[in-house]
Amino acid sequence: MKKILVTAFDPFGGECVNPALNAVMRLPDEIEDIILIKKELPTIFGKSVDVLYSTLEVERPDAVISVGQAGGRSNITVERIAINIDDTRLADNDGIKREDSSIVEHGPTAYFSTLPIKTIVQNLRQAEIPAAISDSAGTFVCNHVMYSALHYAAMNQPQLKVGFVHIPYEPQQVVEKSAPSMSLDIVVAGLKIIIKTTAMG
Repeated sequence: MKKILVTAFDPFGGECVNPALNAVMRLPDEIEDIILIKKELPTIFGKSVDVLYSTLEVERPDAVISVGQAGGRSNITVERIAINIDDTRLADNDGIKREDSSIVEHGPTAYFSTLPIKTIVQNLRQAEIPAAISDSAGTFVCNHVMYSALHYAAMNQPQLKVGFVHIPYEPQQVVEKSAPSMSLDIVVAGLKIIIKTTAMG
């Protein structure tokens, strides 16, 4: 059986919930012949990677799919690229802001996702789930984790598939916002497609 690690962050930026975490924790422990390891990451620059790396060392999965909230997006967006920079106006959950900071000193400028991103988007759309490829994972903790996971794979486990997926707000988060949202049921269905497509690809 294949093993896939699926990560999501705790709430951040003043939000009471994180739809990524809610969706990931709704996933079953197995999908067909795929074992899922579900892990919550702190929305904190260094600590998120500490938790990620320790989990990778213990679990030795075949793939890592990290999931994060991208408020304002209307699609499930599959990230194409992670860049070697932390730069944000928003503090992480330890109150830390970073400006023009390298994630890995002297590391590559960027890494591309090793998930089958075009097939994932195609399969999501065939299931009538709004989806697109994104060319920017931002410069906050989401990009930090994606880059760090890809760097880990490059240095330690080249066959490890790694990628990042952003999801919209949950409906309850936009009651007083003018922003798109997506129901948790649709997000969970989308994540199952992403997981199965990754395992097949």
